[in-house]
Amino acid sequence: MILETRHLQLIAAVADEKSVTKAGGRLHLTQSALSHQLRDLEERLGTPLFHRVNKSMLLSQAGERLLLSARRALDELRRAEDDIAQIARGDHGSLTISTECYTCYHWLPATIKDFNRHFPKVELKILLEATHRPISALLEGKLDFAIVSKVVPDKRLVYRPLFQDEVVVIMAPGHPLASRDFIAPKDFVDQTLFSYVPTAESTLYNRVLAPAGVKPGRFSQVQLTEATIEMVKAGLGISALARWAVADHLKSGKLVSRPLTRKGFHRQWHAATLKTEVTPAYVTKFIDLLSTRPFPAAKPGTIRSAA
Repeated sequence: MILETRHLQLIAAVADEKSVTKAGGRLHLTQSALSHQLRDLEERLGTPLFHRVNKSMLLSQAGERLLLSARRALDELRRAEDDIAQIARGDHGSLTISTECYTCYHWLPATIKDFNRHFPKVELKILLEATHRPISALLEGKLDFAIVSKVVPDKRLVYRPLFQDEVVVIMAPGHPLASRDFIAPKDFVDQTLFSYVPTAESTLYNRVLAPAGVKPGRFSQVQLTEATIEMVKAGLGISALARWAVADHLKSGKLVSRPLTRKGFHRQWHAATLKTEVTPAYVTKFIDLLSTRPFPAAKPGTIRSAA
């Protein structure tokens, strides 16, 4: 490619000033240096860009065409520089996030509302298709950060603790297990368990049931939390969900919940980001807002890297 940015600036300056001397002053070049650059460009393009008439520089047909592109290109470069400067300051850009659980999207709107007040020029994107594999999407560069409860050891990642929540077993009020003080792994043996993920991805199965050598009587995958709740209300089985996700149903008495194991089952949620030298201010701010929201109860912690 023959044309360079300096050539575009040259053609625009000479066209505006109609004088090599004045254009040179504008570009901080001597008259001889600018004239040399112009002659060199015309030779490389194989056609004159200006007609020299009575000491005035008038555009040729080729010069008119080049000036049109030069102005467009220079304007776009200026806009790009302005945008990059705003990104560098942290007040402009885009933020793409995802979580490992569809129910988590229910408590994002309040955080997004606060975030938009601080960074109105940052475009926020939620990548729903990454919900089942947020860490993989993060490592592929598709996310700025992921909200996860599973810490995947990887030296490329940094995890910041956000808050803890409790997973409880839910059932219809008349269900036989409703008389228990808590639900033990063995209580799942003859139950239909509804889950929005398959057993291979189920936190309940992998962290509670499998270590106890227990399999539920029947495992039914339902990929919509609201549908799972309706199935449980109808007495068709039980499920395990975050307490905050079913709080309204528990309050109305349409569902009852019991702790999962005698000690209860709690998850620590984290914001996972790539380990980089510089993190945009808006990414840090969104994570700050998440960690300080009153619901779920926030328990801020320190940043740590995956081992």
